[in-house]
Amino acid sequence: MKLPGFRTRTRTRPRTRPRTVRAALGAVLATVLLALLPAPAGAAPAATATGGWNKDGCVPAAAHPRPVVLVHGTLAGGTSNWLGLAPYLVARGYCVHSFDYGRLPGVPLLGGLAPIEESADELAAEVDRVLAASGASEVDLVGHSQGGLMPRYYLKHHPDAAGKVNAFVAIAPSTNGTTLLGLTRLLDLIPALDRAIAENAPALSQQVAGSAFLRELNADGYTVPGVTYTVIATRYDEVVTPYRSQFIDEPGVRNVLLQDLCPLNISEHATIGLLDRMAFHETANALDPAGAEPTTCWSVFS
Repeated sequence: MKLPGFRTRTRTRPRTRPRTVRAALGAVLATVLLALLPAPAGAAPAATATGGWNKDGCVPAAAHPRPVVLVHGTLAGGTSNWLGLAPYLVARGYCVHSFDYGRLPGVPLLGGLAPIEESADELAAEVDRVLAASGASEVDLVGHSQGGLMPRYYLKHHPDAAGKVNAFVAIAPSTNGTTLLGLTRLLDLIPALDRAIAENAPALSQQVAGSAFLRELNADGYTVPGVTYTVIATRYDEVVTPYRSQFIDEPGVRNVLLQDLCPLNISEHATIGLLDRMAFHETANALDPAGAEPTTCWSVFS
């Protein structure tokens, strides 16, 4: 419709690539570059500067008899990913441990980049270490992002793993990989970029929806007997998409969407693991079902 006093203009310049696609290309390229950059010398391991957690002398209390092992996400670390949840659980009487995994040579600050199979070996070693140090017979696992995926490989492929784990809580997990809002299609259009990511950060390629790794992992089911599974997701997740692909549709799995508990919750992929006390509250409920209390909008103050 033509409005009085206004002249229509004809577009004369060529149409440019949509801004979102340009941004996505930049994000993917930045990820690859980050994987190749050396980290500053003297980077502290996860076992240092963590306040009340990562204490091998911690003896689990009768109320919470299993140590909790926290499994960080891609490009994160055993300390940085858990500055919110670890103290939250420690304050509630849990023995909490975290560790770094999936580091590539020359990239000490960015975890979760190595092949997921190798990272599962590191998780296996950490579980055995925590069990030996604590004297407990089982641990509980809590993971964020890739940390909500990789332990499933450990549970399915490591002997006796299911006998060492009571519960697994996956926060914003890449259960079926991600489409990155459809932007992973760029990998089909730019084979050189696809190869660069696969060679320099294998775990990123393994988490693309439809990858060979995910097809093999999920082919014969998502869960193993003897372990209780909880998935906590947010509809505003912009990294693992579509967000409902995070859920596990198998008997006994509890799938939690934060917005079903509180429509006002606006957490996205990072904040659900770093800051969201509703997600923390649901995690505590999953670790102690007998003492669980309903999670509501007011849980942010708990």
